Amino acid sequence: MNFSDLELDDVLLNAVEQQGYTKPTVIQQLAIPPALDGKDILASAATGTGKTAGFVLPALQHILDYPRGRTNGVRILILSPTRELAEQTYKVAKQLSCFTEANCAIITGGINYGKHKDISDGLVDILVATPGRLLEYIENETFDCRDIEWLVLDEADRMLDMGFGQIIEKIGAETQWRKQTLLFSATLEGKGVESFANKFLTDPVLVEADSPRREKAKIIQWVHLSDDRTHKLSQLIHWLKADEVQKAIVFVKTRERVAELCGQLNTADLACAWLQGDMAQDKRQKAVKAFTSGYRNILVATDVAARGIDIDDVSHVFNFDMPRTADIYVHRIGRTGRAGKKGTAVSFIEAHDVAVLGKVERYVKEKLARRVIKGLEPKHKEAKIPTKKSKPKARKLVQKKQVAAKAKKMAKRAAKKAQSNNE
Repeated sequence: MNFSDLELDDVLLNAVEQQGYTKPTVIQQLAIPPALDGKDILASAATGTGKTAGFVLPALQHILDYPRGRTNGVRILILSPTRELAEQTYKVAKQLSCFTEANCAIITGGINYGKHKDISDGLVDILVATPGRLLEYIENETFDCRDIEWLVLDEADRMLDMGFGQIIEKIGAETQWRKQTLLFSATLEGKGVESFANKFLTDPVLVEADSPRREKAKIIQWVHLSDDRTHKLSQLIHWLKADEVQKAIVFVKTRERVAELCGQLNTADLACAWLQGDMAQDKRQKAVKAFTSGYRNILVATDVAARGIDIDDVSHVFNFDMPRTADIYVHRIGRTGRAGKKGTAVSFIEAHDVAVLGKVERYVKEKLARRVIKGLEPKHKEAKIPTKKSKPKARKLVQKKQVAAKAKKMAKRAAKKAQSNNE
């Protein structure tokens, strides 16, 4: 299938061609046609599968098909969980609308309120926003939702994880006049996303886009067994100094770990940028710019960056700390192997990480290769996941009956003894 088969206007096809896209990805093929038919969409798509264009292109086509009736107001509202992802989506919207007259805007936290002042009262076709800051404007009555025709919830599972559930429900109520809703999530598992879908979508078309084999093969994955944190650090430094590692993201669990690891890498003559939660917007932008420009080829980050960085030339992702869940692992490694390029994902596994590794392997449906660095071989074998031996129900029932029978016998003896004493 080609983009021309999706019944998009020439101005959008020209923009697609300018961005170097040749054929639509699986999620784009499945989501764009029903979206253009006016259907609500419930979509599951992993990061790096082209899902952003999967909702931006039909949104732009809707704008072209139905010219604005009024002179002001927002028509398409796209909610993103993080500033980084919002900026990425805004960038894609600007690129794909470059040959149209559509106006795009962005509202996120960390930006001076004055810069957002004219958005609601002005002419905005597509607005990308983070939920918290947008709700502030709605509650202060400085943003009007009555003109919104489409509501797009991007990374719905991530927004739930970040505690935005109630905020999005309020925004959903404010946009009750909308004609169409599209919900995209990395996974549709769990009651949270299901509840979201029931509240926001009307008779949705279900779209589930597993990455095709050729997409999965772009990322080579393996693990190194690590005896302890010191051993793991030595393994990481070995790889970061390797010539094949051109640009790398190193993921850690916490902000404290970011500071600690950056100091250790600087000591090893490995200069790095860093990204974490609660950073001022100007510092975030400087860190991302340093990394994207090549001024720093190593970025140490917490999971705040897992869904917000869209850089085509990241050669390696390193999981210095394993994530809490398997789906976060998939989002992390999705930062490499983008735009048709190969990528590599390496995870360092201590004994306490074995359980998470097992979950990851079941989630991605493959056993990750175990590799060894010459001179940095682990001293210990891979830890085994402890299994609890549960007693069969029948055996438990027998034991329960035995205890009851014993108690009954003891009660009878006590009664006889009491009767004998009374006589």
